[in-house]
Amino acid sequence: MTSETREAFGRVGIWSSALHGSRTDDAGKEAIADAVAELEGLGYGTLWIGGSPSPDDAAAVVAATRTVTVATGILSIWDHTAEEVAARISAIDTGARGRFVLGLGVSHGPMVPQYTKPYSAMVAYLDALDAATPPVDSGHRILAALGPKMLKLAAGRSLGAHPYLVTTEHTAEAREALGPDALLAPELSVVLDTDLDRARTTARNMLSMYLRLPNYTDNLLRLGFAESDFEGGGSVRLLDSLFALGDAERVRARTREYLDAGADHVALQVLTADEGGAGLPRAEWRELARAFTDEL
Repeated sequence: MTSETREAFGRVGIWSSALHGSRTDDAGKEAIADAVAELEGLGYGTLWIGGSPSPDDAAAVVAATRTVTVATGILSIWDHTAEEVAARISAIDTGARGRFVLGLGVSHGPMVPQYTKPYSAMVAYLDALDAATPPVDSGHRILAALGPKMLKLAAGRSLGAHPYLVTTEHTAEAREALGPDALLAPELSVVLDTDLDRARTTARNMLSMYLRLPNYTDNLLRLGFAESDFEGGGSVRLLDSLFALGDAERVRARTREYLDAGADHVALQVLTADEGGAGLPRAEWRELARAFTDEL
């Protein structure tokens, strides 16, 4: 990976599951387009379309922006064939296509009826992207990777890894597994609330779903957490390790911990008590942009 690629991603980005134009009406599409244009203007390096987006969701965000890197975080390989994805990416305007990065993941067994041999399925999917006309080459894709095998694959067959719901300790381990040259861009969930009890409640509302998915819990157990940490939506120890809770300066400090642990870029997902992360928290995005002025 070149220094130009790291610069294109920037140090800090925004991850949002609300940037799905295919799941809303015309007014919703306009709101998304307006929001991503503002995020670009605020200076964020990369906009991550979370929550299993479609290729059309990604194309719409690319079309609504001019210079910012746009990435899927993460497109499920079970939802769209490699040929379909490659064809849709090739339809993106030539001048904008270079700033799109295809983030790919294998999702989770409880969510995918056909889930089987995820590592082999990812290898086959990457092979199909390589063989597509035109191909989606390794320089324009990144993998959701938690364990050693998938991290090694990410380093060899893509720009690098975009781990979700991870600690700084995982970031350090991932950097060692990836080597110095691959991109490492973890997601970090954020609750801008100085009432820590309330902030942890907001975090638990989001985390409880993920604690039912073995890929995440197995990874957390590898990192030294216990089954008891998963009870009641997550122990304080678990929440404080996975989230940035507090004011914008605390979020900045937590982000710095991930960067110091080996991340090249941190994708911030803002959670709010009223939206659970499902809306467009534009006031919070502005507040964070002010706190990260020298990072953007």
